[in-house]
Amino acid sequence: MLQIDELTHVYANGVKSLDRVSLSIPKGMYGLLGPNGAGKSTLMRCIATLQTPSQGQIRFDDIDVIKTPEALRRILGYLPQDFGVYPRISAYDMLDHMAILKGVADPKARRGEVERLLEQTNLYGVRKKALAGFSGGMRQRFGIAQALIGQPRLIIVDEPTAGLDPEERNRFLNLLAEIGENVVVILSTHIVEDVTDLCPLMAIIAGGKIVRTGAPVTLVKELDGRVWIKTIDKAELPALREQHQVISTRLFGGRTVAHVLADSDPGDGFAPHHGGLEDVYFSTLSTSRQAA
Repeated sequence: MLQIDELTHVYANGVKSLDRVSLSIPKGMYGLLGPNGAGKSTLMRCIATLQTPSQGQIRFDDIDVIKTPEALRRILGYLPQDFGVYPRISAYDMLDHMAILKGVADPKARRGEVERLLEQTNLYGVRKKALAGFSGGMRQRFGIAQALIGQPRLIIVDEPTAGLDPEERNRFLNLLAEIGENVVVILSTHIVEDVTDLCPLMAIIAGGKIVRTGAPVTLVKELDGRVWIKTIDKAELPALREQHQVISTRLFGGRTVAHVLADSDPGDGFAPHHGGLEDVYFSTLSTSRQAA
């Protein structure tokens, strides 16, 4: 169990990126959903001991993460948004080097670990290929392989599917789901579908604050009968925003489909919409911005 209590972080320029964040994260996949600039990466970096928060506590089981960061690092796997590698080194040699840095000293044990991870991430067939020649999806799978060295008990992945094509995204998500059966995995993303597909529990962060937590299925059910849609011309949108709480819009066939949040039928041609997690996300952000 990862326990975060009243975590706050203020940068030297006075920007408060985290504002009293509290979360309890059990074993399994946990989604952290939020827009760019919401504080997701700052929170991930604090958990990963790369950044010391201004105040608050982080505990993982019996480890005080802030007081004894080295204890967490021994059992942590981390895939940041951007990670650097030596491009001319093969996948096998790079993983072997990282395993040495992680403390896997015995050559036989290290070889077994590296080969197992290459098999698990479906990279064994390209183990001798230089990382510079990897596609985006292969590179992300390599990132997961390096994060799994040493059989970590806590794994953090930050925006892992951004930029992947649909086939690689599905392959990557299947790999994460397999990993998440036995350890704590935090999936930080702004892509709603990733959380819908993988996570039994989630939180939404906006403006450095946790604004919603729960099970995606439960949160979606709470919106039953409260989301309405209407197809309009783009020029009608400003007037619609004056009259209703518009939570999102999308283009379809060259026209605008507006989603509004209302406890009863708004009339005027609106139709009920059986929403999904995307509507939960946008309605939560809309309500949060109105309250700010």
